[in-house]
Amino acid sequence: MNRASRERQGRRAESFGVWFLRFKGWRILDRRVRNARGEVDIIARRGRVVAFVEVKWRNRAEDLDLAIDSWRLRRVAAAAEALAHRYARDEDITRIDVLLLAPRRFPRHITNAWVA
Repeated sequence: MNRASRERQGRRAESFGVWFLRFKGWRILDRRVRNARGEVDIIARRGRVVAFVEVKWRNRAEDLDLAIDSWRLRRVAAAAEALAHRYARDEDITRIDVLLLAPRRFPRHITNAWVA
């Protein structure tokens, strides 16, 4: 699969992730937010919790366990730290979540995936 195909697949996965999170009661604040430290795929709020969500798609469900690692989480956490003041109030709880997606599989939502 070439880069353009992977990019399209990633955007579709993020769109599905937005749908899934909305279904679970989250309000989507932003998508694909980039800064010098990295990128956050989805920023969502439910109550006092603001989640910075990394979305990973794999064609095979067996590959999902290897889709996210500490290096990627560290980049998302750094980006989230730089963005938190734009999306979270002082009394809010912020966290890093991961959404793992594969064809014909129910999405796996890992909450609070990064603890610094």
